[in-house]
Amino acid sequence: MNDYAMGIDIGGTSVKGVCVNAHGVELSRHMFDTQDEASDAWADRIKKAIGSIEAERGLPARWLGLSAPGIAAPDGRTIWWMMGRLEAVMGLDWTTYLDRKVPVPVLNDAQAALLGEVWKGAAAGARNAVLLTLGTGIGGAILCDGRVLKGAVGRAGHLGHLSLDPNAQIDIVNTPGSVEWMFGNYRVKERTGGRFESTHELVKAYEAGDAQATKFWLDGVRALAAAIVSVINAVDPEVVIVGGGIARSGESLMRPLRENLDRFEWRPHGHRVKFVPGRSANLQGRSDVPITLCNLYDSNARLSK
Repeated sequence: MNDYAMGIDIGGTSVKGVCVNAHGVELSRHMFDTQDEASDAWADRIKKAIGSIEAERGLPARWLGLSAPGIAAPDGRTIWWMMGRLEAVMGLDWTTYLDRKVPVPVLNDAQAALLGEVWKGAAAGARNAVLLTLGTGIGGAILCDGRVLKGAVGRAGHLGHLSLDPNAQIDIVNTPGSVEWMFGNYRVKERTGGRFESTHELVKAYEAGDAQATKFWLDGVRALAAAIVSVINAVDPEVVIVGGGIARSGESLMRPLRENLDRFEWRPHGHRVKFVPGRSANLQGRSDVPITLCNLYDSNARLSK
């Protein structure tokens, strides 16, 4: 039987896929680089990769879903807005392009990751949850009373564009001093005066006791903590999840982040919001694939709304 689902995550540098059965058990993982190819060649590679995965399994996937950065269209068939990064993904109707009879739901990658964490991950069973994805940029998503908060045009949950400094430089969506601007990997070189090329290098130097790296890193973590408590005050979640590549820094991130949350978080009657790394942050050396897109057995209608 083709009783399996396939999720495809489209990123700026790679495309990742995962197949699972009806119980969420992982059957296989796949990844290839996008290499900034022209849109036609890039989309065609994804189409061929899906065909190759299905050929390996002997039957086509019963359900297929995609995630990507940006704002998903209201009908859930395409990414409606993604200017500045990965523009080739905008407006491509994947159901039509892949010639699928069953609609292919398309959603924001952070929303996909949050639904996955709530289904089978670090926030299993939660009805009110927040996710921040820490990587090249900073993404986010909010689950409110069991449903992903999307807002009027699907923009809700872009937590990386919260402003922490109105006098600082604007980011990709014109937000001054945003969380993404202060902590995203894409600005590490600028933030550190050219000393570090990546967050990985910065964290490695911090772990080695480098005083300058320690200041750069802890300043960024403090800014991230300020953003997290602001979100907690706004939406009152049961749990806050941090995921993405930077979250794989482990205790080098989590320990100072928890210390700052202890200083900043409003805790009425001692109530403390649960704070956890996402499932992907615990998959050492493995691709960060939003597992939610394979939760189509009982969520297809919900994801398409």
